[in-house]
Amino acid sequence: MNHAIKILRNFHFWIILVVLLICIALHYPQQLPFWGEPGSSHLLGLTRHSVERILFLIPIAYSGLVFGLRGGIVCLFVALASMLPRVIFISEYPLDALFETSAVIAVGSLANWWLEHRRREMGRREQALLKLEAVRRELQSYIQVIKESEKRLSVLRDISTAVNQSLDLDEVASVAVDKIIEVVDIDVVLLFILDEQVGNLELVAYRGVSEGFARGVDRLSLGEGFNGWVAHTGEPMFIEDSPIDPRLSREVVKREGLKSQFIVPLKSRDEVAGTLCIGVRSSRQFSADEKELLRLIGIEIGIAIEKARLYRESQAAMKRFQELFEKAHDAIWVQDLEGKIITANQATSKLTGYKLEALIGRDVADFLTPQGLSLAREVRQKLLRSEIVEEPYEQRIVTKDGTEAILMLTTSILGEGEMPRTFQHIARDITKERQLQDELRLYIHEITRAHEEERNRIARELHDDTIQTLIAISHHLDALTARDNVTSEDVLSFVGKLRIDIDGIVQEVRRFTQDLRPPTLEYLGLLPALRELVSQVREESGLNTNLKVSGIEQRLSKEKEIQVYRIVQEALRNIRKHARATKVDVTIEFGRKKIYVIVSDNGRGFTQKEDLELTKIGKLGIIGMHERAHLLGGTLKIKSQLDKGTQVSIELPL
Repeated sequence: MNHAIKILRNFHFWIILVVLLICIALHYPQQLPFWGEPGSSHLLGLTRHSVERILFLIPIAYSGLVFGLRGGIVCLFVALASMLPRVIFISEYPLDALFETSAVIAVGSLANWWLEHRRREMGRREQALLKLEAVRRELQSYIQVIKESEKRLSVLRDISTAVNQSLDLDEVASVAVDKIIEVVDIDVVLLFILDEQVGNLELVAYRGVSEGFARGVDRLSLGEGFNGWVAHTGEPMFIEDSPIDPRLSREVVKREGLKSQFIVPLKSRDEVAGTLCIGVRSSRQFSADEKELLRLIGIEIGIAIEKARLYRESQAAMKRFQELFEKAHDAIWVQDLEGKIITANQATSKLTGYKLEALIGRDVADFLTPQGLSLAREVRQKLLRSEIVEEPYEQRIVTKDGTEAILMLTTSILGEGEMPRTFQHIARDITKERQLQDELRLYIHEITRAHEEERNRIARELHDDTIQTLIAISHHLDALTARDNVTSEDVLSFVGKLRIDIDGIVQEVRRFTQDLRPPTLEYLGLLPALRELVSQVREESGLNTNLKVSGIEQRLSKEKEIQVYRIVQEALRNIRKHARATKVDVTIEFGRKKIYVIVSDNGRGFTQKEDLELTKIGKLGIIGMHERAHLLGGTLKIKSQLDKGTQVSIELPL
């Protein structure tokens, strides 16, 4: 019923009806009393009504064009019903009339079939274009995801670079909040650092808020407000509507107009070092990717905080030791040839835990460990024989409370002629310094391992998810172009260009994945990975890069291979960036007990600086290479001369 009403409301229906009536009237002019004399034709002077029959093709074709095959067939039957009475009852030439009528019906049927076929073909093309548009949109969405991932990786890389190149917390915090604002669509970023001495959160960096707001939320106690709660529990928090949340502690948040917030703790070694808060002035749900990015940034900033604190502690320890040396506050004692203490200073008393009265006349063997006693006897014999003793040397003593202290000791013989000969010892306690160094080494080792694990994770996700998705899209495009019904050259050309773009993206992502986690290193070992790295540098930079291997090739442990690979990779990267070299040689030599790795170039060279100077100016790449070699129990040496090139030599135990 509704369909019939819809047809009646279509003005094309009434046009077709009028044309049909006109054709019927022209077909039966003698039967209409107002038309003319019976037996005469009023169309082109013909009496057999051939032209009138042909005119029926107009409404038949029009109906097929407007209403489709069904409408054309209906009109065809109406036309046939209109022509048959004349063929059967009126025409003087029934056979000719029947033939002409059949011809009109046949032509009308062919016209309707052709129109229907054309309509379906156009429908199929429209469907193909719609599918192509859907694929294009899907591809654009994946490309957008890749771009967002690259942008987030860039943020992490920039923050990680700031962490590795600077020990200034303010600088790291400023870079971090700027990068967060850049990559995440938010209004506000707040970065708090935990002051462990007073137990307060101090606002060290912020963006998007007024100075009054910054003063109003500074110095939060643990457990106070949103950030205080996160610092206290160590768990992230999402606040959908800050003004009505019962945990809100300061009214300045309402006046600032903050609504939704997401806060993550800044952690290092499972200890909270501060909080990172992002917020908007409207209600919003943060995506899982944004939350994960904030979590990773929180880890990086937490590492920076811990690193800066360790650095400050190490610097403070060095300063304390220096002051002790300058003011002669080192532990100094004198003993006779039998080992009895003759005299000592207050620093010795402090060092051993004994009062000065208890130290005088005491045998030094009471303070030494078995290994320390053996070393002391060896030094005593060398000094008595006037042999050279490498000084200062390390010695260990046991204090009064039973703890072990590590000393840097200088020993000399006093007394000449008739004066009794004695031994003088000047000792500096390096127990805390050694502990700090060991902790720093362990910390660097953990950072290195964490970076490798993060590289592996990102590389796996890119390989297992992103690349596979792009390849699947490429296959879908291949399947689409292989269909018989997709014949448009523009469509095929567009799809081909899309496939080429996808293949290029896949290659770029694969190159980035290989740089993060070289599969050759993981599955084939160090030498194949270095050959691949050298070949890659040669192809990408045009440098004449060669790898030379001597000795009996051996596989190293997985950790050693990774560290050696990263050292060589960093050396080649520095050459490409700074050396302006034309030739690079990488030499691997396997000895009986050691492996030697040498990277040399003929570039412009540089003026070598001490590690401390490099640290102050933020150049930590070379220091990182030294630390990697040290973690493997080896040494790294760099020789460089201006305009004569640079040589990086690594010596590692097998």
